[in-house]
Amino acid sequence: MTDLSGYRPNVGVVLFHPDGRVWLGRRAGTPGPHNWQFPQGGVDPGEDLEAAARRELAEETGARSVTYLGRTDGWMAYDFPADYRGPKAGRGYRGQKQVWFAFRFDGPEAEFDLTGHHEPEFDAWRWAYLSETPQLIVPFKRQTYETVAQAFDSFAAPKPNDAAA
Repeated sequence: MTDLSGYRPNVGVVLFHPDGRVWLGRRAGTPGPHNWQFPQGGVDPGEDLEAAARRELAEETGARSVTYLGRTDGWMAYDFPADYRGPKAGRGYRGQKQVWFAFRFDGPEAEFDLTGHHEPEFDAWRWAYLSETPQLIVPFKRQTYETVAQAFDSFAAPKPNDAAA
């Protein structure tokens, strides 16, 4: 496997509605069209990956009423673009390496609170179909989203026009 030492350890979360749609957040202060994404965030030194995923999900969305469905195997990595000026690139990271978790949301939608923890990551949220998420994310993360969508497809509801295909 490729040397991943220059990549920031990170977890991503796909939160499934009981009907099989997925939760997406619109990145605060990020113009469209590629500004929707799943919750994700860094792993603290020594932190268990699932614990990190649950923590990031709660911090970014407020969601705590969740049931574990599954996770991806091994690390998936993406590089930051050469012109990327985000804070992680400024700390010397080449990109991020991620393990992804799938959870089912079991609580009331009133549980979602985008302002509950430090500076909000998202300024809006919605339920969407997993199959459409790779087209909504910034292009440098698209391959990761395609891999995640394939990995968690068994939990997902088909998009109405995808079901006919």
